Amino acid sequence: QVQVVESGGRLVQAGGSLRLSCTAVGHPFNRLTMGWFRQVPGKGRDFVAAISWSGDNIHYADSVKGRFTISRANAKSTVYLQMNSLNPEDTAVYYCAAALDGSNWPTEIIGYNYWGQGTQVTVSS
Repeated sequence: QVQVVESGGRLVQAGGSLRLSCTAVGHPFNRLTMGWFRQVPGKGRDFVAAISWSGDNIHYADSVKGRFTISRANAKSTVYLQMNSLNPEDTAVYYCAAALDGSNWPTEIIGYNYWGQGTQVTVSS
Protein backbone atom coordinates (compact mmCIF):
# COMPACT_ATOMS: atom_id res chain seq x y z
CA GLN A 1 0.00 0.00 0.00
CA VAL A 2 1.31 3.42 -0.98
CA GLN A 3 0.25 6.45 1.02
CA VAL A 4 0.11 9.68 -0.93
CA VAL A 5 -0.21 13.01 0.87
CA GLU A 6 -0.43 16.44 -0.73
CA SER A 7 0.20 19.78 0.94
CA GLY A 8 0.61 23.45 0.11
CA GLY A 9 -2.80 24.46 -1.16
CA ARG A 10 -4.13 27.83 -0.04
CA LEU A 11 -5.75 31.07 -1.19
CA VAL A 12 -3.59 33.12 -3.53
CA GLN A 13 -4.19 36.21 -5.64
CA ALA A 14 -4.28 36.10 -9.41
CA GLY A 15 -0.79 36.44 -10.86
CA GLY A 16 0.75 34.86 -7.80
CA SER A 17 2.69 31.66 -7.31
CA LEU A 18 2.28 28.57 -5.20
CA ARG A 19 4.20 25.34 -4.72
CA LEU A 20 2.43 22.11 -3.93
CA SER A 21 4.24 19.18 -2.40
CA CYS A 22 3.38 15.50 -2.37
CA THR A 23 5.01 12.66 -0.51
CA ALA A 24 4.53 8.97 -1.25
CA VAL A 25 5.60 6.22 1.09
CA GLY A 26 5.24 2.46 1.05
CA HIS A 27 7.07 1.76 -2.20
CA PRO A 28 10.53 2.81 -3.41
CA PHE A 29 9.88 6.38 -4.52
CA ASN A 30 12.39 6.17 -7.32
CA ARG A 31 10.19 3.51 -8.94
CA LEU A 32 7.03 5.62 -8.93
CA THR A 33 5.67 7.70 -11.76
CA MET A 34 4.01 10.71 -10.12
CA GLY A 35 1.22 12.87 -11.45
CA TRP A 36 -0.89 15.88 -10.55
CA PHE A 37 -4.56 16.21 -11.44
CA ARG A 38 -7.17 18.78 -10.51
CA GLN A 39 -10.90 18.84 -10.12
CA VAL A 40 -13.55 21.51 -9.72
CA PRO A 41 -17.03 20.80 -8.33
CA GLY A 42 -19.33 19.19 -10.87
CA LYS A 43 -16.56 18.35 -13.31
CA GLY A 44 -14.22 15.47 -13.92
CA ARG A 45 -10.68 15.17 -12.71
CA ASP A 46 -8.26 16.70 -15.22
CA PHE A 47 -4.64 15.91 -15.86
CA VAL A 48 -2.15 18.65 -14.95
CA ALA A 49 1.39 17.25 -15.01
CA ALA A 50 3.34 14.00 -14.69
CA ILE A 51 6.94 12.99 -14.17
CA SER A 52 8.62 9.61 -14.63
CA TRP A 53 10.62 7.99 -11.88
CA SER A 54 13.88 9.22 -13.38
CA GLY A 55 12.54 12.67 -14.14
CA ASP A 56 13.45 12.20 -17.79
CA ASN A 57 9.89 12.12 -19.07
CA ILE A 58 7.59 15.01 -18.18
CA HIS A 59 4.11 15.80 -19.46
CA TYR A 60 1.95 18.91 -19.03
CA ALA A 61 -1.60 19.79 -19.87
CA ASP A 62 -1.75 22.50 -22.51
CA SER A 63 -3.53 24.79 -20.07
CA VAL A 64 -0.55 24.89 -17.71
CA LYS A 65 2.43 24.69 -20.07
CA GLY A 66 4.86 27.51 -19.45
CA ARG A 67 3.31 28.31 -16.06
CA PHE A 68 3.58 25.11 -14.03
CA THR A 69 6.67 23.01 -13.39
CA ILE A 70 6.71 19.50 -11.99
CA SER A 71 9.83 18.19 -10.31
CA ARG A 72 10.85 15.48 -7.87
CA ALA A 73 13.34 14.88 -5.11
CA ASN A 74 13.70 11.14 -4.81
CA ALA A 75 15.85 11.39 -1.70
CA LYS A 76 12.92 13.11 0.02
CA SER A 77 10.21 10.91 -1.56
CA THR A 78 8.58 14.13 -2.70
CA VAL A 79 7.20 15.55 -5.92
CA TYR A 80 6.52 19.24 -6.38
CA LEU A 81 4.24 21.33 -8.54
CA GLN A 82 5.44 24.90 -8.90
CA MET A 83 2.58 27.03 -10.14
CA ASN A 84 3.24 30.54 -11.47
CA SER A 85 1.04 33.18 -13.07
CA LEU A 86 -2.00 31.68 -11.43
CA ASN A 87 -5.44 32.72 -12.60
CA PRO A 88 -8.93 32.04 -11.22
CA GLU A 89 -9.37 29.19 -13.70
CA ASP A 90 -6.67 27.31 -11.80
CA THR A 91 -8.92 27.14 -8.75
CA ALA A 92 -9.50 23.47 -7.96
CA VAL A 93 -8.71 20.63 -5.64
CA TYR A 94 -5.32 19.34 -6.68
CA TYR A 95 -4.66 15.62 -6.37
CA CYS A 96 -1.35 13.82 -6.39
CA ALA A 97 -1.18 10.30 -7.78
CA ALA A 98 1.37 7.50 -7.89
CA ALA A 99 1.87 4.74 -10.41
CA LEU A 100 3.85 1.66 -9.46
CA ASP A 101 6.93 0.93 -11.51
CA GLY A 102 5.99 3.24 -14.36
CA SER A 103 2.77 4.06 -16.14
CA ASN A 104 1.62 3.41 -19.68
CA TRP A 105 -0.88 6.22 -19.37
CA PRO A 106 0.83 9.00 -17.36
CA THR A 107 -1.70 11.61 -18.48
CA GLU A 108 -4.76 9.50 -17.68
CA ILE A 109 -6.50 8.71 -14.42
CA ILE A 110 -6.35 5.00 -15.21
CA GLY A 111 -2.57 5.24 -15.28
CA TYR A 112 -2.31 5.60 -11.52
CA ASN A 113 -2.70 3.18 -8.63
CA TYR A 114 -2.80 5.45 -5.59
CA TRP A 115 -4.22 8.88 -4.90
CA GLY A 116 -3.96 11.48 -2.20
CA GLN A 117 -6.89 13.22 -0.55
CA GLY A 118 -6.35 16.47 -2.37
CA THR A 119 -5.39 20.01 -1.44
CA GLN A 120 -7.50 23.08 -2.23
CA VAL A 121 -6.03 25.84 -4.36
CA THR A 122 -8.11 28.99 -4.64
CA VAL A 123 -7.05 31.86 -6.88
CA SER A 124 -8.83 35.14 -6.26
CA SER A 125 -9.27 37.73 -8.99
